[in-house]
Order: sequence, then C-alpha cells, then structure tokens
Amino acid sequence: MIKVVLPTDFSENAFHAISYAVKLLEHSTCIFYLVHAYTPPVYRIDYTLGSPGQLGLPDDEKYRAEESLEETRKRIKEQFNLPKHTFVTHAAFNSLVDEIDSISQKENIDFIVMGTQGATGAKEILFGSNTVHIIQKTGIPVLAVPSDFEYKPPRNILFPTDFEVDYEKASLDFLLKFSKLWHSKLHIMHVTTPEGLDGEQADNKIYLEGKLLEHNHKFYDFPDQELIEAINGFQRETPVELLTMVKNKHSFIERLFVEPIIKNIGLHTKVPFLVLPYNQ
Repeated sequence: MIKVVLPTDFSENAFHAISYAVKLLEHSTCIFYLVHAYTPPVYRIDYTLGSPGQLGLPDDEKYRAEESLEETRKRIKEQFNLPKHTFVTHAAFNSLVDEIDSISQKENIDFIVMGTQGATGAKEILFGSNTVHIIQKTGIPVLAVPSDFEYKPPRNILFPTDFEVDYEKASLDFLLKFSKLWHSKLHIMHVTTPEGLDGEQADNKIYLEGKLLEHNHKFYDFPDQELIEAINGFQRETPVELLTMVKNKHSFIERLFVEPIIKNIGLHTKVPFLVLPYNQ
C-alpha cells in the first residue's frame, strides 16, 4: 500500500500534478489524500478562538473547500477510475505546510506529489512558494510536476550529486523502490572539480556504488562547470523523465531556494523533480 498526499488549490496546475500521480501509480494499490488548507478572506474572531465548527458556527470556507475537493475526486474517478486507488478528501483551516506535516505523520505518508507552481505561476520561477515551503519543511520525499510535462513513465532518472551527502541519512531506499517500480535506469552525474574527491566524498561514493549494485545505473563524471549547465547539457544528450536530488545543506537545491528567480543560467528542466529529504 502506497500513501500519497496530493495538495490542491483547485487550479489546473494542481490537477495536472494529481493526474501525473494517478498515472504514475496506476498499477499500485494506493491511498491518495487530496488536501486543501485554507484561511478565510476576512479573518473572523471565531478563528482566533478555534475553528468555527468547534464553536457551533457555520464555516463557509470549509464547506466550499469540501465541495471543491469532492468535485476534484469525482473528476479523477471519471477520467481514470482505477480500482486499486482510493481517494480521501481533507480540508482544514491551517497553513498547507503544517497540515501536510500533520497528515504525513498521522497517516505514515510515503511521499507528496504537487505542481511546481500555484494558480498564478511565473515562468521564470522554478518552484512556487508553497512547493518551496513544503520541500524545505517536510521530512518525506516531494515530487514536483511541471504544468507542461506530458506524462511519460520515469524510465531514466537523472541524479546529480557532489558526493558530499552521507547516503545513509538520505532517503535512498525510497528512490530505489521507486526506480524498481518502473525498471528505471539511474544516471548518477558528478561534476569533477580540479581538486578531485576528498576522503569523505570518496567514502560516500563507495557507499552509493554498493547500494546500487542490484540496480540498473551508470556513473558519469563531467568536467568542472556550473551544476545547472551540466544538468541542462546532460538532458540535451540523454532524455530523462525524472530529475532527483537530495536536500542537504551542500546541495544545489538550497541555492534554488535562496535565489528562486534563476539568474545567469536557468535550469531548463521540464521534467518532474523528486526531492529526497536528508536526516541530519
């Protein structure tokens, strides 16, 4: 049983990500949690005392959210109607990040799938603010799906790394189970610096090689260059259907969050981006 959180703001971008998740897991037994977190447009006094429902007052925002979630659930069923899939709708007065964190712990969620942008996504920003906050705060894998990505099974997964990650603390097992599900090939890409690997990096690489022994994979060493440039170049030569990275303090992902509007060289990834958490 795979448990997946699908956040939605009821935009077409959000539904596109939901559709991707359903297609991705069409042959797996899954529970999908359709989650919408809301705050009222006018912040009423009863919300400061607890949710209106707790006070016996009508909560129009919750009713509207629940109706929209039910419409989304019906739309999915009409389009896909896969017998192995169960959908649970969940509306809450909370921030999306906190609500997802709560559900993830309570329901033992495996991963989150969401669109890269909100309802008003700007093309030059790789991730919308909700996506950034969830990736930063959550301790489970997050799969961000671009709004213009036409579904393809992830047969080739690009995994850029600087080998500065202690892979025993990363969610590698999730990635390996994920790749087995689709018989994917893992392309491990490293940009070589003039100094080469230090002792810790060499040990991390050896550990990673050991973990991948029973998996279809290939290691690549690229000459010294900007990581974004290397990722873009690799994707031009070798089509991939998924990009994955580990979220740790050294990673390129952290720079993405510090400078959300990419300058100089833009990351031209138009494929889903899987972010693996790192347990410090």
